[in-house]
Amino acid sequence: MVDLPLRDGSGPLAPTAPFRLMVTGGGTGGHTYPALTALRALRARLIPLGRAVDVLWVGTAGGLEARVAASEGIAFAEVATGKIRRSKNPLKLMSPANVKDMTNVPRGVGQARKIVSDFRPDVVLATGGYVAVPVGLAAKLCRRPLVVHEQTVRLGLANKALARAAAIVAVSSESTLPLLPETARAHAVVTGNPVRPEVLAGQADKAVQALSLTGFDRSLPTVYVTGGAQGSAQINGTVGKILPWLLGHANVIHQCGEANVAAVREAARALPAELAGRYHLTGFVSGELPDVLALADVVVSRSGAGTIAELTALGKAGVFIPLASSAGNEQAHNARHLQEAGAAVALLDEVSPAALWAAIEPLLNDRVQRESIAERARAHGRPDAADRLVDTLLSAAGQTSGS
Repeated sequence: MVDLPLRDGSGPLAPTAPFRLMVTGGGTGGHTYPALTALRALRARLIPLGRAVDVLWVGTAGGLEARVAASEGIAFAEVATGKIRRSKNPLKLMSPANVKDMTNVPRGVGQARKIVSDFRPDVVLATGGYVAVPVGLAAKLCRRPLVVHEQTVRLGLANKALARAAAIVAVSSESTLPLLPETARAHAVVTGNPVRPEVLAGQADKAVQALSLTGFDRSLPTVYVTGGAQGSAQINGTVGKILPWLLGHANVIHQCGEANVAAVREAARALPAELAGRYHLTGFVSGELPDVLALADVVVSRSGAGTIAELTALGKAGVFIPLASSAGNEQAHNARHLQEAGAAVALLDEVSPAALWAAIEPLLNDRVQRESIAERARAHGRPDAADRLVDTLLSAAGQTSGS
């Protein structure tokens, strides 16, 4: 494990020099938004101390990271990258698509090496995704310190490839440490997965007002159902089958995805008026999300790394329905990790109305059990993860000051 600097800005870096951060990673929100949250926390730490922060994000032009960088006014550079398609059959790993993409990696390393050499970052933060590989390798070749951050319990392929090249490997869970390459464990630190500060500052009463939840019975627990920004047909359909029973025991906020609103609303038309008043259907929850999470006693959702980080930081009882097609089955691993710790309930073997009912019924009818799971979830949460990751970046940069 590594020693981290104090959070008062003290350390070996000259206080008047701009701190130069290169960020790489993306493709999905799970890789992109933790990096953005850490970047914002770094600026919040250094700018009040008179330290400018120069940032360059390196990614793919068509990736989410490019759009996020543009919206944040962050300089962006593009490199070539290749996606390795997983298969248990070694022969299938040598598919024409894989072979073609593998040739992009050395080309991307060459491009990234010039970018790193020109920018001369104090530290490079890699948060995963295939684009992180050429940039991370270029950082090593240019002798710039690399911090690799892993959001999930198990290492993704990109981060596994970069772990040995990193100055520090930052992981989100203690359970990840034994999974690291042996040579990487000595320079590993548990930071958690950065959570946006606004998510932690929600107020339940604001959700009631903003969403006009006048029919909610505040003496009952509130369940927030979400399948992510696009919604989930699997979650929508499973919840729909037990919705009358569910509304007899709870208020429900159901974020179903914009494309699914009409169908879900039609299916709910038969609800009795007294139950319909406790049901709020919406396609998307945006600015109200922190307040909705504050109001929720139970959350039914997927188990991506970002969701896990938010719900554990808040201490919420989660019922997880992992996305079966997630890379490396990572969502099932995330959910199983918390369920085995008594910090969540997960539908790992069967996703059906009966299985969901069996998972959620004890949480609604037994407040003590619900609160016990929530407390165990909170014990796994790291609401200060962004600050911990900033500590890690400053520590890595300090290791090479004067080089």
